Amino acid sequence: MPTHKLRVIPLGGLGEIGKNMMALEYGNDIVVIDAGLMFPSEEMLGVDLLIPDISYLLARQKDLRGIVITHGHEDHIGALPYILSRIAPPIYATKFTRELILVELKQRGVKTGAKLNLVRPGSRITLGKFTIEFFSVCHSIPDSVGLIIHTPLGIVVHSGDFKIDYTPVISEATNFSQLASLGAKGVLLLLSDSTYAELPGYTPSEMVVSDTLDRIISEAKGRVIVTTFASLVSREQQVFDVAVKHGRRVFIVGRSMKEIVSMALKTGYLTAPPGIICRLDELKTLPHNRVIVLSTGSQGEPTSALVRMANRDPSSRVQIIPGDTVVISATPIPGNEALVSKTTDSLFRQGANVIYDKLAQVHVHGHGSQEELKLLLNLVKPKFFVPVHGEYRHLSLHASLARSMGIPKDNIFVLDNGDILELGQDSGKVVARTHVGVIYVSGLITGELDNAVLRDRKLLSRDGVVVVTIAVDAENATLAEKPRIITRGLIDTGGERKLIEKGRDVVLAALDHDKRRLSEPSFVDARVKDSLTRFFHEQIHRRPVIITVVVEVGKTQREPTS
Repeated sequence: MPTHKLRVIPLGGLGEIGKNMMALEYGNDIVVIDAGLMFPSEEMLGVDLLIPDISYLLARQKDLRGIVITHGHEDHIGALPYILSRIAPPIYATKFTRELILVELKQRGVKTGAKLNLVRPGSRITLGKFTIEFFSVCHSIPDSVGLIIHTPLGIVVHSGDFKIDYTPVISEATNFSQLASLGAKGVLLLLSDSTYAELPGYTPSEMVVSDTLDRIISEAKGRVIVTTFASLVSREQQVFDVAVKHGRRVFIVGRSMKEIVSMALKTGYLTAPPGIICRLDELKTLPHNRVIVLSTGSQGEPTSALVRMANRDPSSRVQIIPGDTVVISATPIPGNEALVSKTTDSLFRQGANVIYDKLAQVHVHGHGSQEELKLLLNLVKPKFFVPVHGEYRHLSLHASLARSMGIPKDNIFVLDNGDILELGQDSGKVVARTHVGVIYVSGLITGELDNAVLRDRKLLSRDGVVVVTIAVDAENATLAEKPRIITRGLIDTGGERKLIEKGRDVVLAALDHDKRRLSEPSFVDARVKDSLTRFFHEQIHRRPVIITVVVEVGKTQREPTS
């Protein structure tokens, strides 16, 4: 008889797209599934990326048996360089995924004592009380797997990111026969990808994109620039195949694209005949109708190759020429829509013919739609169900699908990050929550995001900053001179002088009420901020960040008060 409950603890990836990380705990054994990053929303000014909060794991390091990775997308492996600097459990990943992790660690300059163990579909590993079996799933990246996790309470199935594609370009088809055999045995819990739970029907096959690319490139009179995810190796293979068919050469731009293509060619995940890939310095030697450029930038990333082209950046090795055909072979990740639209507009302005998903089927996503999700539920027949990987509406819609497939409402759990779900053999309940803060990476700084910091950054970006210097005579506790006011990002230079003069008068009037307290920096700071905040809002309807610097003449200068 089992002596413990099975704990399911999402540390990221629920109620959001990205940052996927799930812990399973039984007794003194913890295994973690994936460790991904998420890109910040536009209002998170100065933030490069977000990663899961691993406080729960740090407090239980001795119980952590390993991190199992389902595939190599950044939302599943991108947090590893930051996590492995704090904890170093063994990592288990398939060959292509392992290579991508090594690339990530190299790019971030991370050295770790964690061992990167190689697994393959069909293999098994034992981590404490968990025995994990890997099965192949079709996704938009090679070597993707789902997990069959044998626990003392029963079998847990984690789908990973998956879809059904009977004609994949590179990836293996999802191994449903392996899953069907589990349904007859009895599955305790299914954790299933919810990313496209709102789309009816089936996800189209990758072969559809091959036909579309073939038509576009055969009709193009000039250069063709194709942008996609650097890790979308199947799309890169399609580009190589079409290039060979139509006598074109391929030029690769963008650091991540070059690194991943090079690695995929070396490991055999990509094949290209000799001479098809050319150096960039050969670009000008070929006629335009024999050129394909394979580029990063499908998400409008500011420093990516395609965005530099769109912005006419002089440092870009490739510049847009009127008559170029640009194929954006990706759909925007939620939050990136505005960036992608801006890039697309800039390309059109330069005379490019831009083709994207609303104009032609140049991209097929890698996640199952409703019918595929229902098929998985029907095959596995789980007692309990937890939708994973998606914003809250995706999780909720997936839960509705599960109810329509006969799973009782009380056996379906739509969780939030930090929820601790305890499962027995016959019932389950969310028993507690663990703290999961928003952990940000900004340059070399990693830490929990403070709402006050974001608020100040928003104010600075929208309303600017005002610095007020107050010189106080230390002997007489009087103002040594009129206040000095400097503004940045507040108002154009034409009206600045008059506004600053009025502001000085406001500060003088505010401090004149109680001159005896001029020697108290906290009093001066509060009076200046209160009076100027009201003044600027009345005058220009703005609330800038106000920094007061109190200087006592004749004494050591004090630190700025903000």
